[in-house]
Amino acid sequence: MAVNDTNTGGFQLSGLLKLGHNNRDIGFAIGVVLILGMLFVPLPPFFLDLGLAISLSLSVLILMVALWIGTPLEFNSFPTLLLVVTMLRLALNVSSTRLILSEGHNGPGAAGNVIEGFARFIVGGDFVIGIIVFTILVIINFIVITKGSTRIAEVAARFSLDAMPGKQMAIDADLAAGAITEQDAKLRRKTVEEESSFFGAMDGASKFVRGDAVAGLIITLINVFGGILIGMMSHDLSVGQAMSNYTVLTIGDGLVTQIPALIVSLAAGLLVTKSGTHGAANVAVLGQLSNFPKALYMAAVLTFCIGWLPGFPLFIFLPMSVGLAAFGYSMQGQAAESEAQAKQVEKDSEAAQAPQEDSMSEMLRVDDVRLDLGTALVPMITSNNAALPGKVKSLRSLFIKDFGFVLPMVRIKDDTDLPQMTYSISLQGVEAARGEVDPNMMMVINPTGEEIDLPGKRTREPTFGLEAIWVDEARASEAELQGLTVVDPESVITTHLTEVIKEHMPEILTYAATQELIEGQEKDYQKLLADSSNNNPAVTLQHVLQALLAERVSIRNLPKIIEAVAEATANTKNIRTVIEHARGKLAKQICHALVDAQGYVPVINLGGSWESELINAISTTNGEETFLMSPTRVQEFVLEMRKEIQKFSSADEWPAILVTPRARPYVRSILERVSPMTQVISHNEVHRKASLRTVGTVGQ
Repeated sequence: MAVNDTNTGGFQLSGLLKLGHNNRDIGFAIGVVLILGMLFVPLPPFFLDLGLAISLSLSVLILMVALWIGTPLEFNSFPTLLLVVTMLRLALNVSSTRLILSEGHNGPGAAGNVIEGFARFIVGGDFVIGIIVFTILVIINFIVITKGSTRIAEVAARFSLDAMPGKQMAIDADLAAGAITEQDAKLRRKTVEEESSFFGAMDGASKFVRGDAVAGLIITLINVFGGILIGMMSHDLSVGQAMSNYTVLTIGDGLVTQIPALIVSLAAGLLVTKSGTHGAANVAVLGQLSNFPKALYMAAVLTFCIGWLPGFPLFIFLPMSVGLAAFGYSMQGQAAESEAQAKQVEKDSEAAQAPQEDSMSEMLRVDDVRLDLGTALVPMITSNNAALPGKVKSLRSLFIKDFGFVLPMVRIKDDTDLPQMTYSISLQGVEAARGEVDPNMMMVINPTGEEIDLPGKRTREPTFGLEAIWVDEARASEAELQGLTVVDPESVITTHLTEVIKEHMPEILTYAATQELIEGQEKDYQKLLADSSNNNPAVTLQHVLQALLAERVSIRNLPKIIEAVAEATANTKNIRTVIEHARGKLAKQICHALVDAQGYVPVINLGGSWESELINAISTTNGEETFLMSPTRVQEFVLEMRKEIQKFSSADEWPAILVTPRARPYVRSILERVSPMTQVISHNEVHRKASLRTVGTVGQ
């Protein structure tokens, strides 16, 4: 039963608290009415004690809130609250005055226990001491805190009002520039308006504090002199007894009202002086003091020195100096830790923004070389024993060794838009080739071109278009015994990729790639190229390197190529002439690449008639050469050249075409489309130690 009563009481208390919370507006109105009522209705000592306790507690609460708020606008109701608290103290002053004057002759307890307790604690039986302490508190509150707060509030209100148009214009400018959104602009305008209203209200509210201090001083004087007169005239007290009773009561009353007033004044001063800082008072003040550990160290040294002065208590100053030094050391460590945390936060912020930046750059980036795989081919790059990425990566060393060409990173990704077993090779965002492979089978190719007598899925090798067949691993071993070529699907893709890149090396060699090659050379060669008589030597070098790569000539000996470019550009600006000069400088390298097993350079010569006709087709106008030859004769030339070349290509032999230096570029451009593997060299490109072997002649 007792448990039920307890629960019932708990439910009732909870219900009352909930009812009070839901009707706070009514409660606040009732409180204001009661304050006004105290001005006219006499209060018994008990209710006066309750009112004084509420006043003291409320003032302490206001001070704590003022200490912990981040910005003054978080406590913009302070002016209203200040008026209410001031009225509460004045009403309590009126009630206490009524009790002191009417009941003071009965002793120090006539006006309640709170006033008596303050009187006995502060006065200590000597009302003169109480008067001095009370006077000092009034001076501190009235002259120091209240006057300073009032002045700061006045200046803040004036400056806030003067700065409002400029702040509004700044907000409008940021909004027009797109730096902030419409919602941000509304919030900033609201903040400016609230700041102006708050500091204007604080300017007026500070007058409440000042008036409260003046009123408290006047009320105290009235209580002292009025009480003494009433005690002597109405209650037949002696002068000493009247002064003792009424002065002690008056000083106790003054202290119990001036202390809350002092606390609230301090809270007002904290608010108006925090207009330019953010964060709680300990963060704003102690945090800024701790930003200067050297100042704390200096203060510790000076405090220690003061302690050694004659007559000064060293036992007090020494611990204080040690404390300052320890505080400085602690703050120095915290400052270093805060700096490290700030750097980490900045790093994390950059890392958090990086994916967004990377995603945008990823969308805009065009890969130089990209290999897209259908869904069935994805395991070739994702499985634990995937061989395709390693083979693709090995192409870089292959191209560097054979051509001196730094292959860009090949990006491999899946593409759901492709057929499942299809791969696509893209160069600079454009598809250059595609093919199909079976990831679970092996490709069998007959080098002779004859039909393959094995069961399997017929196909065509994607790189060279040879007839092929897909077989399983068991059949692949049988094919190898028959002398057939067996290739895994990764090698099929890699071979295709290699040939596509070889064909398009000039396109892949961008200006940025050329610049990297230049920067990789020794300083002397960089200077030689920069000093060449050319407006843009890097672009000229790029054109020369692209022309060499187009004819499968290695650019690995870049220093010699730079020398050739510098020499040629000293005499001509014609890029074709510069290219031919560079090829002449690489004669030994070109001939070495064409040497056959017997140590000879096999060549196909042009007959005298064709050479004469080709030379006559070249004309020079204003220093620029043009090639004019009838389409019919060009076609006839191509047919004759193809017929001669095919005699050797069937045996995988590729002899070079030997022509005069002037005609070489034009013969190369004619044959480029029909036989890109065929090298066209001029007499200038035949090294003096090279041994030529004529294997054919075109024309008479």
